[in-house]
Amino acid sequence: MNHFKGKQFQQDVIIVAVGYYLRYNLSYREVQEILYDRGINVSHTTIYRWVQEYGKLLYQIWKKKNRQSFYSWKMDETYIKIKGRWHYLYRAIDADGLTLDIWLRKKRDTQAAYAFLKRFCCKVSPQIHYRVN
Repeated sequence: MNHFKGKQFQQDVIIVAVGYYLRYNLSYREVQEILYDRGINVSHTTIYRWVQEYGKLLYQIWKKKNRQSFYSWKMDETYIKIKGRWHYLYRAIDADGLTLDIWLRKKRDTQAAYAFLKRFCCKVSPQIHYRVN
């Protein structure tokens, strides 16, 4: 299925524009200027529509290609107050600082941390060997 069929601009132009916006955190007008410098005259509202239409699709493709970076992660533990009671929040964070998984517990003990690690590791992939520092 060709998602770019019937578009005024070529597939490469759309992918580059959406990629610039998502990867480098540029505004739509900044992406418009970059494309204009390369000889492509496109409106910032068109770039906005492209991001809305193709952003999730390109993210899914990128995620499949860059799976190896997912396996580098760290575990964080903090406590938060919910309705006047303290709870412990366990998080798995990747190298970019994105939250991969969370787990909320009432108690902070070894069993809770181990259960979170076991749950997360099974969720990621059971075939991977893990090294704990």
